[in-house]
Amino acid sequence: MVILSVDYGDARTGIAVCDRMQMLASPVTVINQNYAPKVIAEIKELVRKHKAERIVVGLPKNMNGSEGERAEKCKDFAKALSEETGIETVMWDERLTTVSAHRALNVTNVTGKKRKGIVDAVSAVMILEDYLAAHK
Repeated sequence: MVILSVDYGDARTGIAVCDRMQMLASPVTVINQNYAPKVIAEIKELVRKHKAERIVVGLPKNMNGSEGERAEKCKDFAKALSEETGIETVMWDERLTTVSAHRALNVTNVTGKKRKGIVDAVSAVMILEDYLAAHK
């Protein structure tokens, strides 16, 4: 099953996808848009293009496990995304994925504007890898 993951943000939304065998998660793109209906429309097109059968949306929990305002925004977004695409949407804890993505980019010497452009897609990969590992 092809799964698409989403790291939803106010300004940028990272997208990643796995292969049908769920062995490899790869970055797809970063959507530079802050209007949720437009972000959903772009994701809907990516779902069609990649033939995704499930969507995993990062859930930004606080370090103590509680959920704040940002988590509620992501849940509302995921619900709207599921309704628009007709595809099952699953929330997945994304604590520390952005920190891990920055560390991974440090190792590969990705800096400046290039980093800003891809860190959200790398975060989406990490969300998807974590989801896949938990379901093996």
